[in-house]
Amino acid sequence: MTMAMKIPSKELWSYFGYGLGQCFSFGLVGSFINYFYTDVLGISALAASTIFLIARAWDAIHDPFFASIMDTMNTRFGKFRHFMLIAPLLITLMTLASFYNIDAPTSTKILYAGATYILWGTLYAISDIPFWSMSSVMSSEPRERTKAVTAAVLGVNAGIACANIFFPRLTAFFAPYSSDHGYFMAVLVMMVIGMLLMINGFFNVKERVPPSGEKVTIRDTFRNLRHNKPLFFVLAAFFFCVLHNIANGIYIYFFIYNMGDGGLQAAIGVMGILAALACLLAPLLTRHYKKRTLFIALCCLDILVRIVLWFAGYQSLAVLFILLGLSTLFVMMSNLFTSAMIVDTIEYAEYHTNKRCAAITFSGQTFTGKMSVAVGGGLIGVYLTLIGYVPQAASQTEGVLNGLFFGISLLPAIGSLIRIGFIWFFDFTEDKHEEVTRLLAERRANGGISNPVDDQEDRPVTPAWQK
Repeated sequence: MTMAMKIPSKELWSYFGYGLGQCFSFGLVGSFINYFYTDVLGISALAASTIFLIARAWDAIHDPFFASIMDTMNTRFGKFRHFMLIAPLLITLMTLASFYNIDAPTSTKILYAGATYILWGTLYAISDIPFWSMSSVMSSEPRERTKAVTAAVLGVNAGIACANIFFPRLTAFFAPYSSDHGYFMAVLVMMVIGMLLMINGFFNVKERVPPSGEKVTIRDTFRNLRHNKPLFFVLAAFFFCVLHNIANGIYIYFFIYNMGDGGLQAAIGVMGILAALACLLAPLLTRHYKKRTLFIALCCLDILVRIVLWFAGYQSLAVLFILLGLSTLFVMMSNLFTSAMIVDTIEYAEYHTNKRCAAITFSGQTFTGKMSVAVGGGLIGVYLTLIGYVPQAASQTEGVLNGLFFGISLLPAIGSLIRIGFIWFFDFTEDKHEEVTRLLAERRANGGISNPVDDQEDRPVTPAWQK
């Protein structure tokens, strides 16, 4: 390994910090915006679901288009890093706006919630796509890139966990002094800290992999994405965390009504922190096992734990949190491996198109992650309606309580089973990636292009390692 491509520990910690600060916002929106809409702002669960689905339809247009522009740009800061300077303030302001309880008629509240949520998702992409793309340019060495991805995943999951740990406590502290259950002031405190962490990340991360000498156009980026077949299997598996995201949104209802203590939501955050620390073992595991194999094994373990949870029930708080903690670990680590597999597919598409387009690749992850959270959030409203949940009620019926428990136990197990089905078809494993990397290195050394694309028909020529 060349010293020039080694990522210093300080830089990895700063990269981790950027993801941590950024995902204060993602965690707040992902875990609490649905409850804020229904029980604080006072709009219906179905109205909230509609907002989420409209926002994701817009993201389907915005995210890849924004990423395609990013892949064509170069500045004195590099290809991606300069976006990490302007994003912190934008995300902070829009997160605050999203949790502001306006005093207006219900129709106006729905329009305000829709406008702020859609704008939040749009601006979040300005941060998230460059953040993940940085992992592909901080080093070209596979082990160093795995370290970067691990730092990113740990930061993201720790940020979401911190939102679950500290936000309920902050809202309880500010609730006596506000008319919105303390939501706005709690968001303000968390997002100011998050913004400072993100700004520190900008100043301390570096791009070391030079951009390709080939000029990249917007058309090139979409052709690059179209030829990246392994990416779509990974993204499909990543999306079906949607059932886990439904469970994440149901936790607050489950703890309030089934357990009688909404403050127990903080335990989910603590488990997230512990699981994130356990994810530090991921680089060691990938030295001995393929990422695809590890992903499938983790999903199988998650299914097993969820089934045990359903039959064990929630009478024992210790058993409940042990099983939920194990599931949190398995899901978090499986998502780490999906991110690592996404990084590998960048070289796959580069080989076939002669263009290196990291941003358009990670826009797929950003969009899929937001889609999974939003569809999950939308389905929370549908699910609550189906089980007969009554907003702001002092208690719920036995059928609702059973439905809430099913939502945090067996429903995510179905998601893990579907994820296994998609990743089963992913075959761009480490041995093939190593061969593609070698071929790309030879191509660059020769200063030319070797046999990747039939320009007349715009389709890749089959390389030797695929025959």
